[in-house]
Amino acid sequence: MTDVRNNWEARELDDSLRSKTMILNMGPAHPATHGTVRLILELDGERIERCDVDLGYLHRGFEKQCENVDYNQVIPYTDRLNYVSPIINNVGWVLAIENLFDVEVPLRGQYIRVIMSELSRMCDHLTCVGAGAMELGAFTVMLYLMQAREELYDLIEQVTGARLTISYTRVGGLKSDLPHNFREAVQAAFKKIEKHLIDADKLVSRNRIFQDRMADVGIISKDEAIAYGITGPIARASGVNYDVRKAFPYSSYDHFEFQVPLGSKGDNLDRFLVRFNEIYESMSIVNQAFKKLPDGPISIDDPKIIMPPKDEVYDSIEGMISQFEIVFGGIKPPAGDIYFPVEGGNGELGFYVVSDGSGHPYRVRVRPPCFVAMGIMGPLLEGHTIADVVPIFGMINMIGGECDR
Repeated sequence: MTDVRNNWEARELDDSLRSKTMILNMGPAHPATHGTVRLILELDGERIERCDVDLGYLHRGFEKQCENVDYNQVIPYTDRLNYVSPIINNVGWVLAIENLFDVEVPLRGQYIRVIMSELSRMCDHLTCVGAGAMELGAFTVMLYLMQAREELYDLIEQVTGARLTISYTRVGGLKSDLPHNFREAVQAAFKKIEKHLIDADKLVSRNRIFQDRMADVGIISKDEAIAYGITGPIARASGVNYDVRKAFPYSSYDHFEFQVPLGSKGDNLDRFLVRFNEIYESMSIVNQAFKKLPDGPISIDDPKIIMPPKDEVYDSIEGMISQFEIVFGGIKPPAGDIYFPVEGGNGELGFYVVSDGSGHPYRVRVRPPCFVAMGIMGPLLEGHTIADVVPIFGMINMIGGECDR
């Protein structure tokens, strides 16, 4: 038997005995694909020769739903685009409509929007890097970072009354002001979050397995990132110095000093580190906003846009009529169109809105950063192995709600 085995191992297979490539469907039922995407892999052994990406597993008709409700009723729908950082979606939508009205929220309202957006961005990045580490076996890192995210969820719940789908903004302002002693609660939470970040960094930054699995894997060059229209942490990891908060400041972002972390290789490790460093930058922005936070109203004073306080509705005929008109007819921006971008958790999140002067949008179109970034997923996987699919997909950080088409 030994001789036969040795002879067999030494035999060279001719072309007629070689197997063909195999088609493997990875998802939508795979745990890492969120139930919303299918990767059709053509494999030569463990090597990926070709990959087709099928995003057609989630279609809620977001844009058409928005065209059949009034402008404020769209806000709960935006929560469900990127449900990991929903406040940024809320802010992006109302800023687009406020630009149609040509109005600006008072400075306190702008600063609070910045504070809540950055807390939301931190949640997004903590989820991405925590899950990315866990999928490579660093389960403890995920626990540290999920505990950090829990601190943020508690803060968000204090302000909005909800943890995930929060519907916090209103066209012309905010649902409510910050609670008493919220600044102290944020500072206490940040101390805990920094400790969790340090502990997580110690576990992965010099871990040989983590480095080997992430470094030089899934490289996106600077030119490729630009050609595919990719923005956000993915593009910045490839050296593209573009951040909407810097390029087109909104909601008083130009009042704050912060760095835009950049990578050099554009691999999985750079994408991980850019998000990790952006968490620290977000904390810095929040601290600056609290130091500069002015007193005053959080919403504009316009009865055609903002609902009156409840005591006015109950005690005055003018307040009751104003609320009646907004509830039944909706706010009515002048006819026109607008495209307004904000910096979402995964890149440029833009809303294009057409108004015909009625109480609901005539046309809505959203530019979701995840949908754009997934365009490179197929070519990016080619030449890698099956084991690289999950970490690459994790660092692209596809959020299914944003790929709704």
